[in-house]
Parts: sequence; C-alpha cells; structure tokens
Amino acid sequence: MQDLKITLVQTNQFWEDKEANLSHFESHLDQIDQPTDIIILPEMFHTGFTMSAKSMAETMDGQGVSWLKSQAKRKGTAMVASLIIEESEAYFNRMLFVTPEGEIESYDKRKLFGLAKEDHHYSPGKENTIVEYKGWKILLQVCYDLRFPENARNKVVQGNYDYDAIIYVANWPEKRSLHWKVLLQARAIENQCYVIGLNRVGEDANQIKYSGDSCIISPIGEVEQHSSHEEILINDMLEVDKLNETREKLPFLKDRD
Repeated sequence: MQDLKITLVQTNQFWEDKEANLSHFESHLDQIDQPTDIIILPEMFHTGFTMSAKSMAETMDGQGVSWLKSQAKRKGTAMVASLIIEESEAYFNRMLFVTPEGEIESYDKRKLFGLAKEDHHYSPGKENTIVEYKGWKILLQVCYDLRFPENARNKVVQGNYDYDAIIYVANWPEKRSLHWKVLLQARAIENQCYVIGLNRVGEDANQIKYSGDSCIISPIGEVEQHSSHEEILINDMLEVDKLNETREKLPFLKDRD
C-alpha cells in the first residue's frame, strides 16, 4: 500500500454536448504536468445530469468509455467518472474506474434522485463496488448515494476494513451545498476513511446552479482540500500513515455490529 495522489477536475459541463465536454476535459487534462494516480471527473461527465437517457446513452463500447480508456493510457493514471450506459434495454448512471491498462470496474448508482425523476428514466444498481488499486480499497458512489449512510457502511473484521476511501462523483446543486459538505465529512468520520467528493460548477439547461465545493477529507473528518465555484484542478495525497494512525488511535469500527 502506498500514498495515492488524487486529482479532481472541478469544471463546468456543456448540456448534452458530448464533443464540447470531451474537448473541455482534454484541455484540463493537458494542464496536469505532474504524475498522479487517479483523475476524477463529474457525474454524467460528457452530457451533464440529464434525463434524456435514451438519446444520450451509449454502450460500454461507445465514445465515452473509449475516451476514458484513451485518456487513462495517455496520462498513465486511473480515470474515474460516471456516464449513461444502456444495457439489456435498461439505462444506468454508471460510474467507471478505468486503469491505464484499460481494465474497467463499474458501479451503477443505487439511489436514484426522485426530485429530478431520475428513477423514471434509469434503473438502480443492486450492489456496491469496491475497487482495489495500488493497495487501496476504494468504494465507488454517485451523488445522491451520499444521503444514505447504509449505502457506505464500512466495517472491520479481524483488522481488515472493507475499504479505505470513498469517491463520490456528483452534480450536486448549490442550494444544497451545506448538505454536500456536511454529509461528506460525516461519511469520513463514521467510516474512518478518506472521502473524495468531486462536483461540477456552472449552470445547466434547467437553470440549476452548481458551486463545486469539491473536497478531500481525512479519516478524522478534516477538510484537507476544498474549492468553490471556480474551474480548477485540485490535488492532494491520500496518506497511508494518516489512515492507519486514525484507525489505531480511534478503533471505533470494531464496536459496530
């Protein structure tokens, strides 16, 4: 297990315009001139958070997945994002973890956002996905999942934790930014893990504004990196020693049923 460098791409998104989004993300990736282990992009990264599932969906052989694979190889890093995938005549808000070697692990968003009628257009996932990468066990989660602590319940058995970090990718509205920030800290504290939250900025076609508030939070709940409203690359390190120290000094999870 080694320290992991994380790069968050906090940016605006172009509504249902895949080519514009991919070009915009490439311009941000071109600014990353130092090695990093994982690059994270927002929810529904190349369409925005749209309910146009049928017209925007792709297969796992489509443009979005191919682009993520090519960028992972080009930058020599894992790429993380969600996008709309059609499979067996159903549509999923699918989060992908793509390695530089082109290996893919996926997670289908389990909690669909009823206020936007996401549950009318998409099918929910049925189980969590924990990715093992460079010695870390990483839980994948998408936006609205954050409101449901049972979805991210960590536990320890004979010293072995289910996971060490959670990544949330999101299109989380500015008007509920307080909830975003507090819940991210709560997930870190209650699960004694790093929490990475990547959210977009700007305004979408539904006049919903996004403040970003992307952040990286330590296992003790301290906000290590945070940025609001601006397009920015956020870099931070997940430290093995800090993770282990928190768990050794505060072994709370052993008391969880």
